[in-house]
Amino acid sequence: MTMAGKRVRFTINAFFGDNEIEVGFPEGWKVAEVRMAGHGAPAMTDDQIRAALANPVGTPRLRELARGKQRVCIIFDDLPKPTRADRIVPFVIEELHAGGITDEQIRFVCAPGTHRPLIYPELAAKLGAEIVQRYPVYNHSIWENLVFKGNTSAGTPVWINREFDSCDLRLGIGSIFPHGGAGFGGGGKLILPGISGIETIASHHSNPNLGRMPIGVVEGNKFREDIEEAARLAGLMFKVDVVINEKREAIGLFCGDFVQEHRAGVPLARKTYATAIAKDADIVVTNTYPDEGQMGRGHWMIPQALREGGDVVVLTHAHEGQNLHQLNSRFGTDYGGRGYKPGGRYPALAKAKRVFIMAPFLSKYDRDLAGPPEKVIWCRDWGAVLAELTSCHGPGTKVAVYPYAPLQMPVAELPAPEYEG
Repeated sequence: MTMAGKRVRFTINAFFGDNEIEVGFPEGWKVAEVRMAGHGAPAMTDDQIRAALANPVGTPRLRELARGKQRVCIIFDDLPKPTRADRIVPFVIEELHAGGITDEQIRFVCAPGTHRPLIYPELAAKLGAEIVQRYPVYNHSIWENLVFKGNTSAGTPVWINREFDSCDLRLGIGSIFPHGGAGFGGGGKLILPGISGIETIASHHSNPNLGRMPIGVVEGNKFREDIEEAARLAGLMFKVDVVINEKREAIGLFCGDFVQEHRAGVPLARKTYATAIAKDADIVVTNTYPDEGQMGRGHWMIPQALREGGDVVVLTHAHEGQNLHQLNSRFGTDYGGRGYKPGGRYPALAKAKRVFIMAPFLSKYDRDLAGPPEKVIWCRDWGAVLAELTSCHGPGTKVAVYPYAPLQMPVAELPAPEYEG
C-alpha cells in the first residue's frame, strides 16, 4: 500500500491543546476535503470585541444595566460547547467594572444542562485559571437548589438555579453553532437546559407538541420557542453569543436581549457554517472537533454524503470520553435516565456498513452508543483505520472528509465538491 495520496490535517483535543494531526490516504483514492464556507475567517481583535459589547440589541449597554446592582451572576456553557469563554470574559468584566460593579459582587455558574459538573482543570480551560482563582465559580445541579418560576404556555415547569435567581443582574456567555432541535445553539439555551432542573428538562424534551426541527431552522421552531419562554421567565437580562471559526475563535459577537441578539447572529452563523455535500462517498470521515465529547454532533453530513452500505470513520479525542448525559444515558444493564432509549443513539449511522471510531481510548459503553459490536470497530490510530479500510476498498474509492463536523451545516444548494486523486 503506497501512501502518496491525499493528506489531510485535523485539529483535535479542544480546550486541551487544540493541536493538529495529519493523516494520509492511499494513492489512487479520490478524496474530497470539504470545509465550511467560513473556513479561515479572521478572529476578532480586542477593539472589535469591545465595540460589539458597546452596541447591544434590545437592551441598554451592559455597564448601564450594571449601575446600582448588588449581585451579578454570569452563566457560561460547559466544555462540550466550543465557546472560548476565556476570550470574552475579561471584556464582560471590564464592562461590569465600568458600571460600578466590584469583583466581590460577581460570581460564575457553569450551565451544563444534564451533563456532569466540571472540575478545576476544566473550569480553568473554559474560563481561564485567573478567573477561577479570582471569582467564585459554581456548578449547576439539576437535582436541587432550584427556584420555581412558573410554567411556559407549552406546560413546561420552569425550575432554575437558585444562585442565578438570587442575583439582580443575570447574564450569560455562549456561542451560536448548529444544533439538532433548536436549529442553532446560543440564546436562551443557556437557561434551558443550561441551568434548569431535571423536571424542566425532562418535560421540555419529552413534549411531542414541540417537535424537532432540522439544524439551522429557527423560524417557527416550537422547541426553541419553549426554550425562549422559559428563559424569559427565568429573567435572563443580557446575553453574549459568538459565532466561531474552525479554530473556535470568535469571528462575530452579538449581545443584548437573548432573543434579539441570537437572531442578529444567526445570519452570520448560517453563512459561516454552510457546507457543501460530497455525494455518493464510499467512505465518510468526520472529525468531531470541537465537540469531541458528543460524537453524535459530528454526524450532520453523513446521511446525505454516504452511499448506502458505505463506511464511516469518526475521529474523537475527548479527554473525558463521551459526555455523561443524566437525562438519556444508560445507568444499568437495561435502564437509564428518564429519556433513555435502548439501542444505538446515532440514527445518522444507519446506512453505514461499518463504523470505525478512531480514539486513543473508548469505553465499551461509548462504543455501544454507535451500534452493535459487529458494526462498530475501535481503532486507536490512523494506521489501524487504514488497515481496515484497505481490506475492503481499492483504487477509485471516494472519500468525503469533514474536518470539524460539529460546526458543518449541510446545504444542498451549494455545488457538490469534486473528488481529487
